[in-house]
Amino acid sequence: MPPGPRGARGKTVAKNKGLSFYKRKKKISSAHVREVFSWLFGILTAIFIAIVLNVFLGMTTSVVGVSMEPTLYNGQRIFINSFLYLISSPKRGDVVVFLPNGNENAHYYVKRVVAVPGDEVEVIGGIFYVNGLESPWVKEKLGDAGIAGAGLILESGEFFCIGDNPGNSEDSRSANIGPVKESDIIGKVWFRAPLGENGMGFVK
Repeated sequence: MPPGPRGARGKTVAKNKGLSFYKRKKKISSAHVREVFSWLFGILTAIFIAIVLNVFLGMTTSVVGVSMEPTLYNGQRIFINSFLYLISSPKRGDVVVFLPNGNENAHYYVKRVVAVPGDEVEVIGGIFYVNGLESPWVKEKLGDAGIAGAGLILESGEFFCIGDNPGNSEDSRSANIGPVKESDIIGKVWFRAPLGENGMGFVK
């Protein structure tokens, strides 16, 4: 016996539902694909621009010593953005490369900027203070306060730089280095090559 109207309608509804579900599934899938490709494109573009800037305007060098552990290790290859500080100044938290007192015969020093021009720095009880507040960039107690023990105010174009491993770091606390002049800063460390357990990645 041929199916009645209800049966026909039932088949039509089922077919329409199938088509509707298929279209909806295809639309969601396309949106996800576009989102993934957009994300990948953004990352690849950023890496490409960074590489181009580094090739034409930047440089690479290797870390000497253990003063920046665990951020950077002795012998680790680092990439330096020497263009950035042509259009801006170093900021607190930047990892920078500089020549101490502009001495071109010295190896490059790699340290973290912990205070900028106009800041007052002081070490009290091993704690490093900037403008009366504990610095978030110096997490260890300092056994050697150096010139910061008596407190000082950084002049224009001066930056106070300390290693992330301050117990094994010759830095701005030392009288023969002192505050780093902006003109002696080569650039900002932005990327590191893999070394041991410290993998490749951006430097923070």
